[in-house]
Amino acid sequence: MQHGVLSAGGHPTIKMAAPRSWALWSLCGRGWSPVLPGCRLPWLRSCWPSGPLGARPLSQEKRATETHFGFETVSEEEKGGKVYQVFESVARKYDVMNDMMSLGIHRVWKDLLLLKMHPFPGTQLLDVAGGTGDIAFRFLNYVQAQHQRKQKRQLRAQQNLSWEEIAKKYQNQEDSLGGSRVMVCDINKEMLKMGKQKACARGYKAGLAWVLGDAEELPFDDDKFDVYTIAFGIRNVTHIDRALQEAHRVLKPGGRFLCLEFSQVNNPLVSRLYDVYSFQVIPVLGEVIAGDWKSYQYLVESIRQFPPQEEFKEMIEDAGFQKVTYENLTSGIVAIHSGFKL
Repeated sequence: MQHGVLSAGGHPTIKMAAPRSWALWSLCGRGWSPVLPGCRLPWLRSCWPSGPLGARPLSQEKRATETHFGFETVSEEEKGGKVYQVFESVARKYDVMNDMMSLGIHRVWKDLLLLKMHPFPGTQLLDVAGGTGDIAFRFLNYVQAQHQRKQKRQLRAQQNLSWEEIAKKYQNQEDSLGGSRVMVCDINKEMLKMGKQKACARGYKAGLAWVLGDAEELPFDDDKFDVYTIAFGIRNVTHIDRALQEAHRVLKPGGRFLCLEFSQVNNPLVSRLYDVYSFQVIPVLGEVIAGDWKSYQYLVESIRQFPPQEEFKEMIEDAGFQKVTYENLTSGIVAIHSGFKL
């Protein structure tokens, strides 16, 4: 999920209701819109065979080996469907639950992710498992503010301009984002639906697109994005190594990988309190607010199954990234992992 503190990065099995072909979601229309034959989308693979986006089908060669779904052992095929159902269930109460469970701290963590990214005008961002739009909206706000500051500096440097000339320059600036764009990719239609509704309600239109896609098999050409983010989503992916390899593939040379994820607490006292809160309070909140104990029990368990900071750092390096680092936040409750495609 990006979506917020908890995220759906897994993929549905063939039995799930989610479509196997990819489709773009129009920004403020209703439902899913097929891409017209004449429509060219620079981020999406142009070399694929026929289909709404010429999407390649999911691999049929995934072995039915065992993996974990929280503390439960399931087949890899089964996990994808279970994760999909979790986020389909929690989507409508997702933002409320994030605020309740984290006491609002998740907002600070996401702000820190953007500060670490420090995107420049013209940045092309891919936000994976980002259905509710939290990272995307922050990105748009950040680059717009940065672009406006740049404009003001340029105008101040031109002291001899008349008021009419200054006003004309502002009016001629059609792209308030300086060429920046964000593509939100998520496997779960319900999470994307919530994000799309939020975008329309808050007036986000320019520079934002939504696509249904699998973190393990991204529907984009190689070397297309400057930055790849995934916030609170990668722990829900069945094959984390495949998701990391896909992140490396779609980034341009010099591109940056950023992952915000729950991690291993490094303070014994905080760890004990955190465990009590996680297992005794969060599922109860899920039942009271969202009417869903089991989904939130899974989300808590999935955090405990995720690799600790050093182990995940090695996984990122194994995917081909260099200069890999991580920064612990709130005593290691979460960490921001960073790596570059060099």
